[in-house]
Amino acid sequence: MLLAIKQFFEEKLSVNPQHATQQDDKRIELATAALMFELMRTDSRIDERERQALTKLLSETFDLDKTSLQELLNMAEIAASEATSLFEFTSLINESYSYDQRVRLIENLWRVAFADQKLDRYEEHMIRNVSDLIYVKHSDFIRTKLQVREALQGASEG
Repeated sequence: MLLAIKQFFEEKLSVNPQHATQQDDKRIELATAALMFELMRTDSRIDERERQALTKLLSETFDLDKTSLQELLNMAEIAASEATSLFEFTSLINESYSYDQRVRLIENLWRVAFADQKLDRYEEHMIRNVSDLIYVKHSDFIRTKLQVREALQGASEG
């Protein structure tokens, strides 16, 4: 997986040190997207509603054009399928995200998990693991879960 990611950055991004920040941003985008893909795969099937939620969240979070978004989605799917552990992604998140950004990531993972209107126990377990690995307080883990669930229940009732 690391070779595939390295090749992706070498092909898509300049090696110029002046663009180091842009490269870091792309790595963070990839780590975030790969975690979301990994979450979608935990219940053994990828629901189209989950894929749509993922696409929308990545587009909004990183303000990507369609081409960049599609490249990110393709690379994230490959990275998630080749990853040996969540640590490959969460370590990058820890290095780059503030606490509020990490909480927002957990919230977005809940959005993907609830997108098919069914929370699988494996999805919840993975989000809990990610939350622990990125040092999000348990109270924020629970709060974001309840907020997302209530927002989706309100939307489906209305």
